[in-house]
Amino acid sequence: MTLPGAPVEPPALSLRENRNFRLLWGGAGMSVLGGRATAFAYPLAVLCLTGSSQSAGLVSFALFLPLLLIQLPGGALVDRCDRRRLMLVSSAGSALVGAGVAAALLSGTFWLPHLLVSAFVEGSLTALYQLAERASVPSLVTNEQIPVALVSNEARTRGAALLGQPLGSGLAGVSAGLPFVLGFVTHTGSLLCLARARGSFQTPGDVPRRSIGAEVAEGLVWLWRQHFLRVVIAAVAVSNVLFQGLNLAVMTMMHGDGRSALTIGLVTMLSGAGGLFGSLGAQWWIRRFSMRTLVTGALVAWTVLMVPLSGLHQVVVLGALFAASGYVGGVFNVAAGVLLTRAAPLHMQGRANSVVTLVASGTMSAGPLIAGFLLGAIDSTDTILVFSAVMAATALFTLVSQGIRAGAPS
Repeated sequence: MTLPGAPVEPPALSLRENRNFRLLWGGAGMSVLGGRATAFAYPLAVLCLTGSSQSAGLVSFALFLPLLLIQLPGGALVDRCDRRRLMLVSSAGSALVGAGVAAALLSGTFWLPHLLVSAFVEGSLTALYQLAERASVPSLVTNEQIPVALVSNEARTRGAALLGQPLGSGLAGVSAGLPFVLGFVTHTGSLLCLARARGSFQTPGDVPRRSIGAEVAEGLVWLWRQHFLRVVIAAVAVSNVLFQGLNLAVMTMMHGDGRSALTIGLVTMLSGAGGLFGSLGAQWWIRRFSMRTLVTGALVAWTVLMVPLSGLHQVVVLGALFAASGYVGGVFNVAAGVLLTRAAPLHMQGRANSVVTLVASGTMSAGPLIAGFLLGAIDSTDTILVFSAVMAATALFTLVSQGIRAGAPS
């Protein structure tokens, strides 16, 4: 019952009517599309122009190094600054980097230090953009709309990533500079979307005013005290390492069977396609099952899907297993995103996301290194079985951990 004279809250806008959310969604989609195309093109361009796999690997390292270096201070910066303006600066900077690399390569100029610096700058700006975009969502939608918003964001990201890689490789096959022209166009489009938005994407009065170091420490302490979330993030980190190694092991197995590079690429891409469908269906799972069930169920499902990969060599079956694993990953990512977004205070969204991304993504580079060592000592079948055993141990640990048994924070 509403008392006479009491202010009446206006009904919440649907996501389709929410102009700022739509512009954020579209701008981030273009940013992901261009970013995935250039991420694939950086090492490919170096490899085509120099024939040096070491130089190509160095450029890839420069591109992904910000995932380790930028996350924590970037999260504090996202909570401190106007998030929309930070994304505007990041988009503009990424567009300029793309234009510079495109101009150099299209003119026939190649200088490795230029690509190294460009890759590092683009990786840093991308990390800041993604942190700011994720942290902005709860400021633009209601608490009840968060699952729907994150489903929409995950599906957008998966779809743009699926399209970005073949676009990058296809354009690079025509000319090494063309993927970076695409990057310039998409980042400019993202800039224009955000420029049309109105207001700040940050909750008024929630901007911290202490030192960056103190704010980073506050974010780390907050996450450490979230027992359920802490176990989930640890499981995500281990799973990411295992799947990166698993991809290399399956590629090695298929290559040994005489499969073409195109066939190998299509099989591994099915994981992304499965993830797209999983993210679209995630809300159905979130409504029907507790967060504890979703987390433990995903780990058990991944274990069950990993084991057959060691003995099955049929392309169709391998593709189906990769697609199923990706589907589980799509549901898991949305569920974990909902959990984090609802648990973290509004003024700490940037730092919470930065710590989670650092732990979950910063460890991914260890997967191929471990797989390479194992493949040098044992065959691909046994390597996949080792990864399956570690996944099973991770699922078991998660099932019996006190943090998970206590349940997710309400």
